[in-house]
Amino acid sequence: MNKDQEFVQLIQENQGLIYKITTIYTRDREEQNDLYQEIVYQTWKSFDQFKKASKPSTWLYRVGMNTAITHLNQSKKKVTAVPLEGLRVEIADEKDPIKEEKIIQLYAEIRKLNLLDRGIVFLYLEGKSHEEISEIVGISISNVGTRMSRIKQKLKQGVHSNKAN
Repeated sequence: MNKDQEFVQLIQENQGLIYKITTIYTRDREEQNDLYQEIVYQTWKSFDQFKKASKPSTWLYRVGMNTAITHLNQSKKKVTAVPLEGLRVEIADEKDPIKEEKIIQLYAEIRKLNLLDRGIVFLYLEGKSHEEISEIVGISISNVGTRMSRIKQKLKQGVHSNKAN
C-alpha cells in the first residue's frame, strides 16, 4: 500500500472522529465543513511525520484538536454555544425525560468550558484513558487527572446551580 492509499484509508476509517472534533469546535455546518477540510489538509501535511509510535486514531485526535484550536485562534472567532448533537450519550431504549434533561444540562455546561477543557471532556466521553488524553493533548498524565477533577467540579456546580434557578 502506498502513502496515498494509507492516507485515504486513515481518513475513511476515522471520518466519525474528525466529524466529532468539528462538531465540538464549530457553531454551524459551514464552519464545520471548513474545519473538516482543514483537519484533513493538516493531517496530509504531517502524514510523513507520523512515526506510528502511537495508534493512528490517537495521532489523528492530536492533529485534529490542535488544528481546530489553531483554526479558531487564527480566525479570531468568539466561541460561544457549540451544538453537540453529534455527541449523544447512549441511554436506555426507554425514553427517560429526567435523564434526557440531565444530559441537556451537562452539554450546556460543557459548552461553557475553555477550548482545552472541552477537548479533554470530549476525549473522556469518547472513553479515552488519562494516558491517551495526555498523549493526544500534550500534557502530563497527572495534569489530565487534575484538570478532570476540576472540570467535573465545574460541571457539577453548573448543573446544581441550574437546578436552583
